[in-house]
Amino acid sequence: MTTRSLAALFLSTALAGAAMASPIMGEPTKVDPGTYTVTPIAEGLDHPWSLAFLPDGSMLVTERNNGLRLIRDGKLVPEAITGLPAAFKQGQGGYFDIALDRNFTSNNFVYLSYAEGTEEANHTAVARARFDGKALQDVTVIYRNAPDKDTDAHFGGRLVVLPDNTLLLTTGDGFEYREKAQDKSSGLGKILRIDTDGKAPTDNPFVGEAGAKAEVYTYGNRNQQGLALDPTTGAVWQTEHGALSGDEVNLIKPGSNYGWPIATYSLDYSGSVISPYTEKEGTVQPVAVWKPERFAPSGLAVYRGTLFPGWDGVLLAGSLAEKCVDLIAVGADGTVTRHERLFTELDHRIRDVRVDYDGTLYLLTDEDAGQVLKVTPK
Repeated sequence: MTTRSLAALFLSTALAGAAMASPIMGEPTKVDPGTYTVTPIAEGLDHPWSLAFLPDGSMLVTERNNGLRLIRDGKLVPEAITGLPAAFKQGQGGYFDIALDRNFTSNNFVYLSYAEGTEEANHTAVARARFDGKALQDVTVIYRNAPDKDTDAHFGGRLVVLPDNTLLLTTGDGFEYREKAQDKSSGLGKILRIDTDGKAPTDNPFVGEAGAKAEVYTYGNRNQQGLALDPTTGAVWQTEHGALSGDEVNLIKPGSNYGWPIATYSLDYSGSVISPYTEKEGTVQPVAVWKPERFAPSGLAVYRGTLFPGWDGVLLAGSLAEKCVDLIAVGADGTVTRHERLFTELDHRIRDVRVDYDGTLYLLTDEDAGQVLKVTPK
């Protein structure tokens, strides 16, 4: 879509209905660090990106540039896991998320998202493999996003395995191709839903629509670094980068248009207006928006557990720019009822936030010598 046609699209669509209450969040309340204990369990990792819990209590950790590591008995195994597919490691590219198949105890399948290709033509990909405890075996690339892009930014790459064992994959808009987020024939700026073979499930929202990719689950997304399934309610939550502020929290509904770039609370990096609209007919409003600060949301988790009983059901959103985790509670009416800020005293960019089966919280720090941090109540 050209700049002229995008401008015409802005002017041809009216604002939707009556004005809604603003989703922009106010200043968060800071949480006393004396209420929890933070313990490093792995250090010296090259930009750790994601964490998955194995049934035996071990953990798989992706490193953006080095691949996949194993934490066993609370210690990092020195040897890296072998057998990974080759990744495009430039800019924001590399290895991203790791997720377990719902039937992992019987098939040992894991899913790995990563950047693939070259500087001139790259994309986000998903591989399925069997983890034997030391290596990935029977590696199969089940999905390659299209079209290729010639930028090394905005890959997305978050994975969620749904209860029916289908996969959600976030993709970025390629940074310079933001108009493609509104184009359902493009895989850029979307959440995609695929099965364990990489095919589009027949009940996806745009199956059969002329010109639309069958894998598209949502569109109008920018660069989504957080995606989380609430294991109690089944709701899927997402966090998404704006450009200059305007980062979002969204409740994901299949078939929805989340607005980018025709409706956004964000400004361009130059400070110029991206769109005159913050809401528009046919688009979904974010549940919450960080503005005017640049939060740069990363990993996202829904807390379910008993170690922190006061957190049950809240969202825990990691931040790269503010170097913290924001706790966000959303009421039944879809508005934010609680907004707190944790872990600012650590002064680390937080790449991922994960909750173990017993309610223990884990943080991954985005650094050359990154850490896996375990958080328990004091």
